[in-house]
Amino acid sequence: MASAIPQFDRWFEEAQVQGVADRMGDPPAVRSRRLAAFQAYHELPLEPNPLYRKYVYFGGVDLTGVGPDRSGLPVALPPTPENTLRVVHDASGTRIELPDPLRAAGVRAESAGDIWKNEGSTLAFLGPIPTQPDKLGSLLRALQNRGVQIDIPDRCTLPVRIQDITVLSQPGEAISVHRAISAGENTRVLASEEVYSTGGAGSAGQRLYGSSVRVNAAAGASVHFLTVHAPDLHAVSLYERVGTVGKGAKLAWLWSGFGGFRTRAKMLTELPGQGSEVEDLQTFYGVGQQTYDSAVQITHQGTDTRGQSITRGLFQNESRGMSRGLVRIEKEARKTLSFLSEHAMLLSRGARSETIPVLEILCRDVKATHSSSVAPVDPEKVFYLESSGLAGPDAIRMIGEGFLSHVLERAPVSGLREILYPALAARWEGREITWGPEQFPAMPPLSVLTEGPSDEWRFDAKLR
Repeated sequence: MASAIPQFDRWFEEAQVQGVADRMGDPPAVRSRRLAAFQAYHELPLEPNPLYRKYVYFGGVDLTGVGPDRSGLPVALPPTPENTLRVVHDASGTRIELPDPLRAAGVRAESAGDIWKNEGSTLAFLGPIPTQPDKLGSLLRALQNRGVQIDIPDRCTLPVRIQDITVLSQPGEAISVHRAISAGENTRVLASEEVYSTGGAGSAGQRLYGSSVRVNAAAGASVHFLTVHAPDLHAVSLYERVGTVGKGAKLAWLWSGFGGFRTRAKMLTELPGQGSEVEDLQTFYGVGQQTYDSAVQITHQGTDTRGQSITRGLFQNESRGMSRGLVRIEKEARKTLSFLSEHAMLLSRGARSETIPVLEILCRDVKATHSSSVAPVDPEKVFYLESSGLAGPDAIRMIGEGFLSHVLERAPVSGLREILYPALAARWEGREITWGPEQFPAMPPLSVLTEGPSDEWRFDAKLR
């Protein structure tokens, strides 16, 4: 397992950050905020919570020479799915394709460059600074060089499908994207964020991908946000998610990790609206020296809110996993129903994972449970499948795929398990998921399952 201590102070210089600000045309307030974030990057610890510091896996990262100023030609793209708002981030910048039916329905999409022209809306686009910033989150904000804001008006009658694609195609590239999605009252949104690399990128050394997403779901809205993380095995990736869910609204974070070298993700969701709901479903598949570090926080503030977070990871070779979940139930959040589940399966002796679920309950009239485990493959299950004619590696693969399917089959997207299986199979068989003129691994058309509360969401139901 790579353990070289990162030299954070050598990776980036203030002149690079100033260069990003110049190229983006930062208004004074944004430039000041960017430079403050870069200063915080140098001053803050890698992990602000001392309880988790011994579990941080970020060794072997060397971003020396990586820069946010790399440019190149646009990548080739497949045809845009019908009635889909497509956003593409690559070495050439950001491209937005807004279909006429959505435009006529009042849907708006603007790149960061357009937003910067209206100084009064820039800080609203970026959102508030986190109350507990950390080193890598501050770096993500300091280097932000792409962005898109999508506004769906109240009671938009058309379901809005968003496909956001990022392709890393240049050596030493650093792409940091900020996305803001505002879903008006009683709207329906299905968004996918997909991250890929072009072929042969491994020999080019490490690259950086930053992704921050802020979702505001108004009363009665339904927002599903799927992330498919499949860059090459040299990419260092930083994710940050912030969601606010209004009265009777629903937000689903879906995250599937297949690629990357070091990956850190923070998912923060607040439920102030009465009857609001969030699902956070994550799957990871780690091989070689990959690491996945996931932090989930769900804060229940309103009454009759519901939340569940289910995370499952498979780890082979010397890969590492870290899953920490926090459910906080405030004093006024009566009749909250919340469930936190973190489980990992180790497929090799050198693999390792930690799962740390935490509940903070300040209200008595609630139901909240958690579960966690880290264990190797059950040898009895392997023996049973071998006795049925399967070879040992095939038996382990079948058990592992079933382990992840528990999460994928719960996702509120039709057939997500089958849609993601080619990516999982590629990684299991040691193949890269590459983006090229003859191969576009982008997601096919997606649809949301029929919505409606299931029995397990009743307050009087027994939690799993």
